[in-house]
This record gives sequence, structure tokens and C-alpha cells, in this order.
Amino acid sequence: MSPAASFSIKAEKGRFVYQTLQSKAQTTQDSILQLLRDRAIEHRSFYIVNAILVKGTRELAETLAARPDVARIEGNPQIHNDLPQPGPVEEAGSGRQTPATVEPGINYTHAPQIWALGFTGQNVVVASADTGVRWTHNALMPHYRGWDGVTANHNYNWHDSIHDSVGNPCGNDSPFPCDDFFHGSHTTGTAIGDDGMGNQIGMAPGAQWIGCRNMDGGNGTPARYIECMEFFLAPYPINCTPNEGDPSKAPDITINSWGCPASEGCSANTLQAAVEAQGAAGIQMVVAAGNSGSACSTVSDPPAIYAASYTVGALTTGTDTIASFSSRGPVTVDGSNRIKPDITAPGTNTRSATNAGDNLYTTASGTSMATPHIAGAMALLWCALPSLQHQITDSRDALNNTAVFISSTQCGTAGPPNNVYGWGRVDIAAAVGTPSPTATPSPRPTATGTPSACGPTASPTPTATATGTATATATPTATATATATASSTPRPTPTPRFAPTPRPRPTPPPRP
Repeated sequence: MSPAASFSIKAEKGRFVYQTLQSKAQTTQDSILQLLRDRAIEHRSFYIVNAILVKGTRELAETLAARPDVARIEGNPQIHNDLPQPGPVEEAGSGRQTPATVEPGINYTHAPQIWALGFTGQNVVVASADTGVRWTHNALMPHYRGWDGVTANHNYNWHDSIHDSVGNPCGNDSPFPCDDFFHGSHTTGTAIGDDGMGNQIGMAPGAQWIGCRNMDGGNGTPARYIECMEFFLAPYPINCTPNEGDPSKAPDITINSWGCPASEGCSANTLQAAVEAQGAAGIQMVVAAGNSGSACSTVSDPPAIYAASYTVGALTTGTDTIASFSSRGPVTVDGSNRIKPDITAPGTNTRSATNAGDNLYTTASGTSMATPHIAGAMALLWCALPSLQHQITDSRDALNNTAVFISSTQCGTAGPPNNVYGWGRVDIAAAVGTPSPTATPSPRPTATGTPSACGPTASPTPTATATGTATATATPTATATATATASSTPRPTPTPRFAPTPRPRPTPPPRP
């Protein structure tokens, strides 16, 4: 993917990555796919990791494993993410008074100071990879890329990777955004939410969002996670396939408040190629460190372990103290000894949207809640400093170098960075700096897409999502992945306050 770095425009980066990976998958998977078709075996091809999801017998797995063009066979069991649980549900304006100020975590990261400069995330698209999104929620609907204020068009803006659930309130292959738990609505809200009536729950309320459901009430599989990452690399219309993907409609940033444990389907490198492909395409994956603390080396699940993931630890909101549950480094599962997390943000008692109703909110705690704070901070950074857009390393350096450093020797040297706080607590005001007279570029067009022959026409009115949160776990089926071997008004742009020479990033030892 390295040639993608030579392209300055994100759409060109994405198109190169998309076409290169598709070409490689087609040339290396053809004979296996033909075998599966000839035997009428259920399967799905993935290009982003050059793998094939196959549902079959042990005998078939052994047959595939014996082939010289198959690198390895991995299981694809359902993974139950131990997601944060919601607190009591409240209705805005009743019970609790409508908030007069923004939420504490948003204040503590100094996002309102950037709003005051006129930068709220305009022209940036943030994607939710989670339990889905209640798109009709008052704090989310105005910011959905598929909603123009009159008509909904979910083409290129939503995908459901849940195809075989049993008893899920959202069903299977939902044609519109639906949240079967609450978690996805909550994390999306913390990144971009604002109902315009005092519920300022999001870091970047001027940004837009799109979504992909990758968990069935908290149950994921490697294939579900991969399918959503593939959709984000090149979104495609409802009822279409990745062959109709359009990289120009890819999001800028993705929220990933989930993990894929090695014990339940993911080896250390199962998702690595997919994460790195998104990075090569200029998409920043922001990832939760996990809630397995407080011991060291508890950042252990993909995708949090990867260098290409911007991994987030959780602070006790309002303080610079790590939350007890927040996972720590170093990463040992892959032998890298990599320092993780990369950065920290508020993650306890976070108030945000819920799936239970369009005017309902709840609180939750976890690195899941810290992660969208960082996704929103990146959206503000790219809005205020367009020269950093899709420059992944430079953008991470900008946030890292201006973070409030918090020393800790609990899991290694004090840093910066260290294995408890990373580079420290994000301070988006410090990263952006003060205004200069340079104007921002023109807004890019809204990428809602036109109805496609393989997708439905636009919906004239919002479709209500399911409100239930109870889920039924489907009976696991024996599946496996066979991996083929690969031969607005212009606003002033501030100048950054961070030093031109970034603090050195640690170089991990080579992977074995």
C-alpha cells in the first residue's frame, strides 16, 4: 500500500488502495472461489484482508488448509464484547433539567474553545463501527450524511453486517441505521451529537456521521468486523456489493469501541491488514484500548494492539487519573512490546444518546466512551487545520505533542509516552492553537449518493428504529476464514502551537 502515500487527495489514496486490494484478491482467490461455487458451499470473499469466509465441515477446512494458496485457516465464532452497560435513561427536558452547558468530558478536552473559533468539524465525516445507530435521535439525525432535512438516502451511508441473527430487534440486513443495544448511538453522540436545544453531547457537532453495524447485540465475529472495515474503505449502496464501492464516499475517521479477543476468533494479525489499508487510504481508525485493566499488558485484543490504530485509554472524567478499568500496555501478544495506549480522554459517567427513544439519553463508562472523544478531537483538528487532513502520522503527532503529559511508571518507563496514559490527556485547543488569516478550502459535496439499481430509492420520511435493547444470542455456527496468500462561509485557519519537530515516537522492535 506504500504508493498510496504519494497521492495528496484522499479520494485518490482510497481509489488506489481499493483497486490494488481488489485486484490482488481476484487474482489469488479465483481458484478457491470456483471450488466453493462448484460445491455450492456458502462463502463470502473479502478483499481488504484477502480472505474468504466459508461455512462448512471440518473435512472442507482440512481440504482448504492443504492447498498451497491458503496461508492459514482461522475460526469465526461469535464474539461477545463485554460492552459498557447504560445507566438510567432520562428524557431531555424532564427529570433532569436541559443542560445549560456542554458535557464535562467535552469541556475537559477544551473542544468549546475550538467551537468559539468557528470550527465544529465542518466537512469531516466520522463513521461508527458498533451496535448500530438510532439515526432518528434528535442529537444524531441532523448530522447524518444520509439526511438532507427532508429526505433520507441510506446509500453509501449505512451498512449492516449482521446477516444471521435470531431475535434481534433490528433483524438482519437492516436497510436503515438501527441500534440493537445502545452502545453505537452513545459513542456516535459523543463524537458529533447536538440536538440544538442544549444537549451538546458531541466533540465535533459540525461533522457528519455514517455507520455500519458490526455486532449483534454485542456479539461480533472477525468477518463482521472485516465487512464493516471493507464498507468504510469504499462505501456502496444498500443491497449492493463491494464491487459497487466508491472510495470518494469513504469517511475520514472511524470510531471503534470494540475488541476481537484472540481466544474467540482473532489471532494477533487477523485484522491488521484491514486496519493498515484504511490508514493507507487516509482514514484514521480510533480504537478503544479495552476495559481489562488495571494490570499491565492488558491491551491485548485487535485492533487496539496495532501501530496503525490510534488507541485510547480512559480517564476518570474531570481528572487526570486513569480509570481503574482502562487497559494498559505494553503489547506483548504479538511480541512487539509496543507502547499502548497512544492517548487518553474522559471515559467515565459520560452522558450521550441512547437507542431507547429520539429524546432519550443515558450515561456509561468505559474506554468505549473515551474513544469518540478522540475521534471528535481529530475531526476538529482536521476542520481547523486542513493541511493535516488525512495525514495520519502528522495528525497523531499534533494531538500527541500537545497532550497534557501524565507521568506513570506503573507499566514501564515514565515517558512520554508511557503504558498507562500514552502521550497524555488530549487538549484539542492546544493542538489547534490560535487563528491566522488563511481561509479554509471550499466545503466538499455531501456524499449521500444517488439511488442505485442494486439499492432502494430514497425514503421521503424518517424510519423509526427499534427501541428494544434485549437481544438473543444466535446458536454459533461453524465458520472459518481462509486467508489467501498474496504474492459553509470561509473561516480563518489557525496555525498550530505544537513544535515543528515532534516528540520522537517510539520505534517498536520488529515483529517475529
